[in-house]
Amino acid sequence: MHEESSQRLNPFRSAPNLLTLIRICLAPFLVAAILDGHYLLSFSLFLVAGLTDAFDGALARWLKQRSMLGHYLDPVADKLLLSTLFLVLLHKGLMPVTVTVLVFGRDVGILLVSALLYAAVGRREFQPSIWGKANTLAQIAAVASVLLFQLTQAHWVAVTRQIALNATIALTVISGLHYAWTVSRRSGSAAANGANGK
Repeated sequence: MHEESSQRLNPFRSAPNLLTLIRICLAPFLVAAILDGHYLLSFSLFLVAGLTDAFDGALARWLKQRSMLGHYLDPVADKLLLSTLFLVLLHKGLMPVTVTVLVFGRDVGILLVSALLYAAVGRREFQPSIWGKANTLAQIAAVASVLLFQLTQAHWVAVTRQIALNATIALTVISGLHYAWTVSRRSGSAAANGANGK
């Protein structure tokens, strides 16, 4: 009993979730820095946000503190940060319209479908696919390279930026189609099980 109480009071138990919350809190400061044209600050803040994203999962595994809150909060923090940055960079004329529309449209579509599935059949989650994870990495690389391009227009930065943007377009489409296929397959299985139950 004493051991359980000490574990509940251990501040490191909530460290992964605190890192995720820090990432969420960084979003308005990142937006303000970009809108004001402070690209060195915005790039630095984005790197900090990326580090919190890398460390929260690693810390959760190391401390064996994977929680349901963290399971839902981490992807929400990623979507909130990235989608907001794509819109802000579009507003500044730094992000192509096509890339932003695809990224934002995919995320909104996934949220709507998830809400409908929860309301219809009570399905709460889908495990992230390899395509979804690759898409998130491509989006991170795209935002980072676009911000870095405002600091230096070196050839390798320009090439990296273009590759990251093209990868984001391709992986957004692929991951979106894969998600739609997964939803239709699982919804069909749920409907079949329901019919068999009757």
